[in-house]
Amino acid sequence: MEREHNLIPEDAWWKRYLYRIIYRSDTKLGKLFDIILLSLILISTAIIMMESIPRLDKRFHYTFIILEWIISIFFSAEYVSRIAVVKNKRHYIFSFFGIIDFLALVPFYLSFFFPVTKYFLIFRMLRMLRVFRVFNLMDFMNDGSVIVRALKNSSRKIYIFLLFLIIFSVIVGSLMFMVEGGRPGFETIPQSIYWAVVTVTTVGYGDVSPITPMGKFFAVILMLAGYSIIAVPTGIVTAEMRNKRQNLEKVCDRCGNEDIDDDARYCKQCGKKLA
Repeated sequence: MEREHNLIPEDAWWKRYLYRIIYRSDTKLGKLFDIILLSLILISTAIIMMESIPRLDKRFHYTFIILEWIISIFFSAEYVSRIAVVKNKRHYIFSFFGIIDFLALVPFYLSFFFPVTKYFLIFRMLRMLRVFRVFNLMDFMNDGSVIVRALKNSSRKIYIFLLFLIIFSVIVGSLMFMVEGGRPGFETIPQSIYWAVVTVTTVGYGDVSPITPMGKFFAVILMLAGYSIIAVPTGIVTAEMRNKRQNLEKVCDRCGNEDIDDDARYCKQCGKKLA
């Protein structure tokens, strides 16, 4: 698993000291800082949720505002400190966690001009991904990378499946529009397509339902087909994950490459013959 950042601390002793606290968790202060950071993220998220409840917001409105200001100022100082203590500042700013840290701050300052944007502070939950590093749970991230690679490698098959699903839903929706004859919920083809998508995905809101015998017959066929359709992407990704797991057992002795095809005789990176 790759490190969170490949950053170099500044030469000043106090910046190196802050660097170890902010970016590392191998010291007591570093781990304490990370735990405080994660706790504030949870508190901030809870505040955003409670603010959306009118009864709680009316009673604790000013308390929520004060807490938001304190937490956001802390996060702002932390973000500036992360940039200040490293030499390769652009590396952090445009890294995965650097972008997440920035997105966690922007809604707070945008809310001065557009109050509704404060609810985008919920993106701060993405910073909880650091919990894997703080508590030495990187093995979980390795398992997560297997899922990401499986989704990436099976993306073409999934795109084709989604295209088929769109075509299928448009055709069925159009048929239901003709069969139901403009009854409530089927007044237009787009409304009928909405019903087809809800039905074929087995969501079944129940806000729209066919009335005619032929419409109910189509609905039964669509609902039964939905169970089969949902199983398709699951099977595609599962098969890809199984292949990836098998491939992970093959590692090039020379360069350490793990991305090796089942029928490969030579490493695609260094050209060494595989055992």
